Amino acid sequence: MSAARIWTIARLELTQRLRSAGWYVLLGVFALVLLIVTVLSFLSFSFQSQSGAGIYSVVVMLVLLLVVLISPTLSGSSINGDREAATLASVQVTLASTGDIMLGKLLAAVLTGAAFLAVAVPFLLVGMLAGLVTIGALIVSLLVLAAEIVIVAAIGVGWSGLLSRPLFSVASTYLVVAGLTVGTLIAFWLGGAAIQTETVSKHRPYDQTTGQPICDSWVEDTVRQPGFDHVWGFLAANPFVVLADATPTTYDDYGNPLDMFGQFKAGIRGAQHPPVVQIWDDCAYGRSDPRPTPRETIESSAPSWFVGLSIQILLAGGLFAGAWARTRTPARRLPPGTRIA
Repeated sequence: MSAARIWTIARLELTQRLRSAGWYVLLGVFALVLLIVTVLSFLSFSFQSQSGAGIYSVVVMLVLLLVVLISPTLSGSSINGDREAATLASVQVTLASTGDIMLGKLLAAVLTGAAFLAVAVPFLLVGMLAGLVTIGALIVSLLVLAAEIVIVAAIGVGWSGLLSRPLFSVASTYLVVAGLTVGTLIAFWLGGAAIQTETVSKHRPYDQTTGQPICDSWVEDTVRQPGFDHVWGFLAANPFVVLADATPTTYDDYGNPLDMFGQFKAGIRGAQHPPVVQIWDDCAYGRSDPRPTPRETIESSAPSWFVGLSIQILLAGGLFAGAWARTRTPARRLPPGTRIA
């Protein structure tokens, strides 16, 4: 493999896209959507004294959403599109190896996604400068966004090398992305609902005459709750969960997260703990809430972002390796529809 040949293939791929006016329109629409959401976020969080963290997390989540929606269309037809246009064979007979072609296509798809990330950086800086967003949070969120761009691009290039039709490869890329984003949530909720756990609910009895609670006795009931602690691992591979779990969280004086990242993280980490005894004490006037704060929940549980990122890398790497083997020349088996003159 040669770095010069990889860059040449990537540059040719990028040149084809830059010639299209639709590319610049897409970037403009992307920037416009970010501008609108940023303004609306400022208006929505203006009632809070510490609004910067909330604005920043909304913008980052939107950037990730747009990246996973746009990237499949940019990478899902990179190889079979050239094969269908009869230009791939002319590249394969040059000094460019299969690795040069695959990595060049991947580099072009990654640089295309990075262009959208570059457009989003000013909006991220605005959210950060609004307050309470550390440099560490900015760096971590940018690294996770960059990693997701590479992963989705590798999935798209992989399917484009494995499937003969560009339409099918783009659709397959969207199905994988949908499985990672929506499918993991469905598996989490259905799995938790299917695995029921018995817990105890305690409450004070009431005097039938006075209607007041009897504070020297308890009534216990057995209730069934979803066992999310057995299936929380389904959420690990979700890109939004990876982003929220990896980004450092800022808290207020009461241990509550100031941004959406922390709120998501508290919910995800809380699912790791089994259901506890529910206590409804109508006699505990003025007492503090015995439940742990979101900060205590986060700090008493294990992070899962690196596991989810590893699952995504294995998935993208498997598809990319399969496309590499299928694109290798001379091929032992020709793709369907290929004719020998």
